[in-house]
Amino acid sequence: MKRQPLALHWKVLIALALGLVAGTLVHQFWTPSVWASLGVSDPAAFLAFKPSDANAGAGLPAQAARFLGDANEFVGQLFLRLLRFIAVPVVIFSLIIAVAGVGDVRTIGRIGGKTLLCFGATLIVAVVIAVALGWTVKPGSFVTDEARDRIIAQYAGESAQRVQTAHQLKDEGVFAYLLGIVPTNPFNAIANAQMLQVVASAFLIGIGLTMLPRERSGPVIAFCEGLAEAVMQLVRVFMLAAPVAVFCLIAQFVSVVGVGALQSVLAYCLCVVGGLGIVLLVEYPLLMWLLTPRANKMTFGRFFRGMAPAATLAFSSSSSSATLPVTIQCARDRLKVPSEIVNFVCPMGTTLNMDGTALYQVISVLFLAQLYGIDLTLAQHLTVGVMAAVVAVGTPGLPGASVVMMAIVLESVGVPTEGVAIVLAVDRVLDMCRTIVNVAGDAVACVVVAGSEGTLGKDEPA
Repeated sequence: MKRQPLALHWKVLIALALGLVAGTLVHQFWTPSVWASLGVSDPAAFLAFKPSDANAGAGLPAQAARFLGDANEFVGQLFLRLLRFIAVPVVIFSLIIAVAGVGDVRTIGRIGGKTLLCFGATLIVAVVIAVALGWTVKPGSFVTDEARDRIIAQYAGESAQRVQTAHQLKDEGVFAYLLGIVPTNPFNAIANAQMLQVVASAFLIGIGLTMLPRERSGPVIAFCEGLAEAVMQLVRVFMLAAPVAVFCLIAQFVSVVGVGALQSVLAYCLCVVGGLGIVLLVEYPLLMWLLTPRANKMTFGRFFRGMAPAATLAFSSSSSSATLPVTIQCARDRLKVPSEIVNFVCPMGTTLNMDGTALYQVISVLFLAQLYGIDLTLAQHLTVGVMAAVVAVGTPGLPGASVVMMAIVLESVGVPTEGVAIVLAVDRVLDMCRTIVNVAGDAVACVVVAGSEGTLGKDEPA
């Protein structure tokens, strides 16, 4: 009997585990003394290819170690670039097809209304969970003043840059932000991967196509369908390299960060991860179980088996935008959600549906308030929840973007923005976790909308 090949998501999970082990070993045992034994007394200069007399004794083994490190980083970053290369075309073509393919503005409004309702409902529940956890666990009470001051000093420079960016966004005002959703030059939005503007452009073009006679809009839709399918074929090819890329990305990250940064703020990290786990493992399965038809019930196991490749890639890349093509593929091919719904919901979710980010923002702000001994009133707790939900909607699906938006929420309740430095110490780890929830939330919305339309699991016409 011929043995079945190992499924892709198992390969990715194995690569993830191996990357964690390899990164931990490098971080633990590849110390400055090892570099010194190879003739490198200034590793920073050596790794940056800067001339230094301290590294005059560096020989072939040191150069080989540097080459392996650079090659590892190259493979991981190349994979992410390939996914980001196709992320914008996926949004444009899939959303145009989804909107124009419906052919009826009222149907678009119905599906769009259900999508936004699902986004809003899951976001509110995530914020409530975050407030409840932050208020009951009080993670800020577990950090000593010495640890707080040490972390702030270590990340002060990077923190100042993030806070300055947040001030610029805040000074622009809400109306400027809303105007910024509609691009004055859609090609500039595409060139700079401004995903909110790209979504708006594709949506408006799709609406325009619905207003044309079918004989006029048909060739354009067919053109977009062909390009969308070509891009998805590229996704399938790129995903063959996913296990190797995931190993490289995780190994590089863990080798640099290690686990030491987690020790001082362990209670905070556990609080965030616990909240994300409740959303992912309780809220989402319950929502799908309640809102999918009895004849084709979306079970816990079926959903997570179907979304495993997207979830593992989301964890390793920390980018919902880069994961978007794989999210679409998993929702369409593995969860059996119709293309017209997947193509409509997933691109919108990448910019509008950020449950994991909202939960992270709320717990982080409450954590910092407790850390600085600031007692927030009930009204301020409500302000934190509302502000976190608002800024989460506009957070780009890129690594570390939510830290910038956090400064706005901190200022809204008078918590010192210098506390962002403490969050930065562990942000990448938590970013990897919350990206899984953000990506899974998009797929949940696809399932719920398809279930309400009675099309979940039905074969599409040839």
